[in-house]
Amino acid sequence: MSGTDRILKQWNAGPGKNCGRQRSCRRVVLLATALAAFLAALSGAHGATQVSSARIWPAQEYTRITLESGAPIAHNVFTIANPYRLVLDLENVESSTALDVLSTKISPDDPYVSGVRIGRFKPGVIRLVLDLKAQVKPQVFTLTPVGDYGHRLVLDVYPVEPVDPILALLEKNIVPAPAAGSAKPATQPDQPASGATRAPAVPGAKKPEVLRLVTVAVDAGHGGEDPGAKGRSGTYEKHVTLAIAKKLKALIDDEANMRGVLIRDGDYYIPLANRVVKARKVQADLFVSIHADAYIKPHARGSSVFALSERGATSAAAGWLAKKENEADLIGGVNIDVDDPTLKQVLLDLSQTATINYSLKLARAVLGEIGGINNLHRAHVEQAGFAVLKAPDIPSILVETAFLTNPDEESRLKDEKYQDRMAQAILVGIRKYFAANPPLARSKLAQN
Repeated sequence: MSGTDRILKQWNAGPGKNCGRQRSCRRVVLLATALAAFLAALSGAHGATQVSSARIWPAQEYTRITLESGAPIAHNVFTIANPYRLVLDLENVESSTALDVLSTKISPDDPYVSGVRIGRFKPGVIRLVLDLKAQVKPQVFTLTPVGDYGHRLVLDVYPVEPVDPILALLEKNIVPAPAAGSAKPATQPDQPASGATRAPAVPGAKKPEVLRLVTVAVDAGHGGEDPGAKGRSGTYEKHVTLAIAKKLKALIDDEANMRGVLIRDGDYYIPLANRVVKARKVQADLFVSIHADAYIKPHARGSSVFALSERGATSAAAGWLAKKENEADLIGGVNIDVDDPTLKQVLLDLSQTATINYSLKLARAVLGEIGGINNLHRAHVEQAGFAVLKAPDIPSILVETAFLTNPDEESRLKDEKYQDRMAQAILVGIRKYFAANPPLARSKLAQN
C-alpha cells in the first residue's frame, strides 16, 4: 500500500468519514496526498546510493575511472560523436563530494580524457560526460567487495585503434641501438659500429659475444587500484616497486649490450597475464618482477628471490606469497567478460622445464648479489606458482626487495640510496647470469 493510499484510508476511517462532498474536506485530502508524495520522494532519496570514492588512472594503453560505493550501481554507458564524448548514467545515485571533485583529477597528460562534467540528468539519474581527445571504445564492468574496497563500478576507456605495445614500449622505454655505420658513443668504446655488442666482463668468467642488444623486461608489481602491501607509516608497495624498477631500467640502458623495458611506467594496473604478454611481444630475454614483501607479523624481514614451480611451492611461506600475489587481479580489477585467446594461450599449462632451469640460474645470481645489501629471508631460491612468471619461453624471476610490513625495512625501502643499491645488485646478478648463459642460448631452451 502506497503512502497516499494509507493516508486516505486513515482519513476516511476517521475525521473524513462524515465529510461528504464538502470542499474543505477535499482540500484536506489533496494536502494529505501532496504530503504523502513528498514523504515518498524523501524516502527514495535516502535510499539512493552514494559514491564514496572516485579515482582515475590514466595510462598509454587505457584510462580507468573507478567509482566505489556501498552497494552496486545500475548504469548505462554510450558514446557521442562531433565532438567525441562518453556518457555514463548512474541510476539511483545521489550527489557526493567524491563525484563533485572527480573533474579536478583529470590530468592534462591523459591520452584520452580531457575533462569530466557531472550533473543531475533527471530524477534519480546522475550523468557523467567525459570530453574525449579521440574516439574511444569503452568497457564498463563491476567488481564485488574485496580487501579494503566496497562495490566498484569500473569504466575503462580504450582507443578504437589499440595501442601497439611494441611501438609504445619502443617510444617510451627502450634506448635504440646505434644505426649501422654510426659513431661509437664515447662511453661505450668497445661497441661495434654495426650494433653488435659484447656482454660485460665478469672476473673469472669468459666473455661471450652477443650480436644484438639483449632485452630485459622490468615489471613493477601492483599499481593503480592495487596498492600491494602497505607499511605502518603508509608506504604503498606499488610506489616502491615502480621507483626501483625505474632505477633498474636506467642502469640496464647504460649497459653497452642491454636495453630495459618497463612493463608498467606509471601508477595504473596491468593484469598479470598482460604483463607476460607485453614481455613476449618485445621478445624479452629476461623478465624481472619487482615486489616488496608483506607478512602478518611485523618482525619478518629480509630479501628473497623466487622462480616458477610446476610442482608446488618449496615452502608454506612461498605458497602463501604466491597465492597473495596471484589474487592481485581481484584487487586491481580485470574485466572477466573480455575473451582474449592470446592470454589463454600464454597461460596454458605448457612444459616449462628448460625455462625454469634458466630462471633458477638467474635467480641464484641475483640472490647472491642482493644478499650483500640486505639480510636474506631465505638463503636459497624459492619456487611457487606465480602467474606473472609463466612466460613459457622467458627466464623469469620475482624479487622481494624487503618486507614493507617491517618498520625498519619500510624505512629502507623508502630511501633512494637503498633503492639504488638494490637496483645495482639486481643488475650485477643479471650481468653474471649473461656471462655464463649467453642470450643466444635462449633459442635453444626447447632443446635443453
